[in-house]
Parts: sequence; structure tokens; C-alpha cells
Amino acid sequence: MKCAVFLANGFEECEGMIPVDLLRRAGMTVDTVSITEDHSVTGSRGITVLADKLWKDIDPETYDVLILPGGKKGKENLEACEPLKDAFRKHYEAGRLTCAICASPSIFGHMGILKGKTFTCFPDFNENGFGGTYSEELAVRDGNLITGKGMGASIEFSREIIKAAAPEQLAAVEAGIQYRPY
Repeated sequence: MKCAVFLANGFEECEGMIPVDLLRRAGMTVDTVSITEDHSVTGSRGITVLADKLWKDIDPETYDVLILPGGKKGKENLEACEPLKDAFRKHYEAGRLTCAICASPSIFGHMGILKGKTFTCFPDFNENGFGGTYSEELAVRDGNLITGKGMGASIEFSREIIKAAAPEQLAAVEAGIQYRPY
């Protein structure tokens, strides 16, 4: 299973890095991808990370799972990248796992992807449900769409991705991080 986590300046560090960590623990190949021309991406709390790859050097169609972390400024930067949104639309329409957390599910809402779907996001970014059903749950899966509420939901969001993509690995990942779901 091959996954991509897309990073833009202003991304919420935990929402980007916790999925990378947990999905790799589940045996998945995970690339962090900068949507800028630079491998260096600075998060919302001033932590700079080096992305594995640059947007211009990847083919998003080679990934099984696409993931957007949140962060207000990060979401704005991700949403301003039209080729990224086009890739997510194609990925979603092909029935492949399409994931976003915190502010970033609102990108899907603006694209019409949340219409008729149950989803969650940071409450300030829920614009009257986007034609779907807003949930207060930490993480929600509706078909091939997985959304998370915010930084505090990063583990649950990652668990939902693992349950969908590598369910046989979930118990081992939880044991390895000493996590017990509620």
C-alpha cells in the first residue's frame, strides 16, 4: 500500500507526521510530498521538516492513499494548488482512499466531495455541512473518504486509514504505541 501525505507551509505538524509514523508502522510505504519547489516545509508551529519528494516529481496516480493534513495556513496553501485538487478529485472518483483532517476536509467540501457524505473537520471549518452530514466523532469513514476532526484526533484518523488499508496490522500498531481505543 503506497500513501502520500501532502505538505504545504503552515501545515499542522502532528496531523502530518502522526499519520506518516503510524502508517509506516503498519508496513505501508509513505511519502511526504511538498507542494512547493522546496523539500523544506515549515509547519504552523514553526517546525521545519524535509519532505521526501516534491509535487513536480511525483505521479499522484501511483498512490493508493492520498492524505491532507490541516492547519489554517496549510489548508489555504493546499487549496490554492489546483493540480493537487484535480489529483484528489480523480483519486476520490476512482474509489481510492481520500483523506483529510482538521481544516482540510473543507477543501473537499468546496470541491463538492462532501455532498451526501458523513464527515468531520475542525468545527470552525464546517460550512453548514457542505451538503453532507457533519459528525462530532474524532474520525469518520464514509466509503473511500476518511476525515479527522483536528490535531487531537490524529491517532484516530490514522487508525481509520489503517483499518481501511491494512486492517491486519492495526492490533500490532496499537500494541507498539501502547494505545487502547475507547
